[in-house]
Amino acid sequence: EIVLAAVTQYGRALEYASVELKNDREMVLAAVTQDGKALRFASFELKNDREIVLSAVTQDGEALGYVNEQLRNDREIVLAAVTQNGCVLRIASQALKDDRDIVLTAVTQNRHALRFASQQVKHVLAAAKEKKRKKKRNTSCSR
Repeated sequence: EIVLAAVTQYGRALEYASVELKNDREMVLAAVTQDGKALRFASFELKNDREIVLSAVTQDGEALGYVNEQLRNDREIVLAAVTQNGCVLRIASQALKDDRDIVLTAVTQNRHALRFASQQVKHVLAAAKEKKRKKKRNTSCSR
């Protein structure tokens, strides 16, 4: 089909597809695989399809902004999103901003993502950093 070929090459071409095609799973999956942000043009139903959302955020973490709160609280989806773009931690659920592994993945991808972490995780990471610094300082050489 012409539209399928178009979204395979340029995912955001989904914007110009019919309402029916925006609700076609194969069409939307092809579009978000090429450009995760094409998710914004998908039907409401498919914006809440876990497999489609996972494909979208894996391609472009910013696609997390087009999904419902339930999926922003899905650990696997958010982990895929912050692996691709650490700063999307800002739109993850509060519970996942409190998840040490999610935050570490986000900060590894982009150090500025730390500002979106919960205060509790910030304190834990700061304490670990301080402990490491003190241990390094207390290391001595002996004969």
